[in-house]
Amino acid sequence: MNLKKIISSALAAAVMLTTLSACNSEKAPEGIKVVALKGPTAMGMTKLMSDNETEKYGYDFDILAAPDEITPLVASGKADIACVPANLGAVLYSKTEGGVQTLAVNTLGVLYICENGDTVKSAADLKGKTIFSSGKGATPEYSLNFILQSNGIDPEKDVAIEWKSEHAECLQSLLTTENSVALLPQPFVTTAQAKNESVRVALDLNDEWDKLGVSSSLITGIVIVRKEFAEQYPNAVKKFLERYEASVNYVNGNTDAAAELIEKYDIVPAAVAKKALPECHIVCISGKEMKEKLSGYLGVLYEGDAKSVGGKLPDDGFYFGA
Repeated sequence: MNLKKIISSALAAAVMLTTLSACNSEKAPEGIKVVALKGPTAMGMTKLMSDNETEKYGYDFDILAAPDEITPLVASGKADIACVPANLGAVLYSKTEGGVQTLAVNTLGVLYICENGDTVKSAADLKGKTIFSSGKGATPEYSLNFILQSNGIDPEKDVAIEWKSEHAECLQSLLTTENSVALLPQPFVTTAQAKNESVRVALDLNDEWDKLGVSSSLITGIVIVRKEFAEQYPNAVKKFLERYEASVNYVNGNTDAAAELIEKYDIVPAAVAKKALPECHIVCISGKEMKEKLSGYLGVLYEGDAKSVGGKLPDDGFYFGA
């Protein structure tokens, strides 16, 4: 081998080593912005939030009250990772032209029909009722419409659905309006029952969904990531997902300690969290199982109302690691 070939080989090896070193030493920027809705999606993240304070992982967490507060943050690139209603993830995928991906399903069904009385025994009994709910344009609206329509009830003609901005408003309206029910998620169902013992759970939307025999699960929330961020910092995304799954496992396996963290981060009081956690269906489902469950759920929503998922079903690019 002549000197020229030796030098060329040495340079190629050096370039390869430099490239490998750069890949292995990938560092995500400080202050990775993570946002979540106040409720079960944030509850599952509280152990990670606590660890972030002591271990200095570099996450910047923000818990928000409504989906419409999260949408502009994701669309503008100001949030890197977000816990959002399942259908909103699909809407954002369409709106950003493939700019977000789903990392995991993080909450299964947490929606319940509650009433101040004892008149609702089945979905059919909702006909003629006033239904108070928050979450218009998100999972609550489309899941409720699907359940109603599947039971022969026209959401626009056979019931009066009144949309409120907060769950507390739904409860207040429920307690002061005759012949009414409220669609509430956990842990707010537990909060409502603590405030007024006459409030009872009439229907579990998980059960009502399963009764319909559709090949999907009722899904409330997912974790999404900006595609650009995922491509630039794949190791950081992988590490976040590992830490998030560990946090979910901790919350599900350590109710008392998790309840204290949930109160610490001003989600709900510890006493409420302790009672509600077993009914919150907090999970961390990723990969192929995530794609199977989520695509099935979005397919059901699409058949009912295409705009609920952004006008069209997301393609395979929506499902990270699947």
